[in-house]
Amino acid sequence: MEKRDFLGIADCSSEELQHLLELSKRVKEYPANFSQALEGLSVAMIFEKQSLRTHVTFDVGIHQLGAHPVYLTQADISLGKRESVYDTAKNLERWVNGVVIRTFAHQTCVDFAVASRVSVVNALTDLEHPCQAVGDFFTTTEKLGTVKGKTLVFIGDGNNVCNSLMLMAAKLGMNFIASTPNGYEPDMKLFKLAVAAAKLSNSQVDIQHQPKEAIRHADAVYTDVWVSMGQEQEKEQRMEVFRSFQVNAGLMAQSKHKPLFMHCLPAKRGEEVTDEVIDSPQSVVFDQAENRLHSAKAVLLTMLHGD
Repeated sequence: MEKRDFLGIADCSSEELQHLLELSKRVKEYPANFSQALEGLSVAMIFEKQSLRTHVTFDVGIHQLGAHPVYLTQADISLGKRESVYDTAKNLERWVNGVVIRTFAHQTCVDFAVASRVSVVNALTDLEHPCQAVGDFFTTTEKLGTVKGKTLVFIGDGNNVCNSLMLMAAKLGMNFIASTPNGYEPDMKLFKLAVAAAKLSNSQVDIQHQPKEAIRHADAVYTDVWVSMGQEQEKEQRMEVFRSFQVNAGLMAQSKHKPLFMHCLPAKRGEEVTDEVIDSPQSVVFDQAENRLHSAKAVLLTMLHGD
């Protein structure tokens, strides 16, 4: 089977993304049908950055598919320091059948995939978080029935999660608005790709700086922490810049609909979102967390098992 990587939503066609959503649904509905699909395989998980959801869902997902996970932290291998990314990839390809990598720089993930003869899955970089986007769009489809023609509004920092959601929305025909402070917009190269994809899917992608205006027609409202891992030195500045971008009951009430509330977690309650929103009936944050397991299995099956 030809090697397949999952490095970003930017690299996927709309058909490939739709396949992942459909497979996530089948895996969730009929888990026993896939229980030994990857029997005899081993998957290395390289985590330079801490994680709860990504770690547990991939670890459990690999087990449930009949494969063996090998968890490696930065303390274990010091990726790119103790030995080069290239050498690490060339070693692991001799022992395992796939690699899930959660790292800081997106280029590290790309370089690893180029060097590796086995499939590589991006479990988060500073540019994209594609596995999160697949799980989130699976959740949105479950709740809204379809994403086509609906509107997703991301409020806060135009970060890796925002980038992947923006691209996936554009490719699947969902309108997307990133409402960010000036200087914190999504990656401009990816934004241009999203705009081009939106034209093909008959949707719209936009950047706005006033949350109350952006949220008017939202079917789903999404936010993320204001200070991500590696940005701790910017905390004081970011807290001030993002203060008016908090998702609270007053902001949610600005939508003409009754939008879903979404968050990739972990959440800083009282900062980017209030308790009254994250604990409200509109919140689907724990459904998102659950669906990360099913979408992780769909990604693994597609990369390691093929069609």
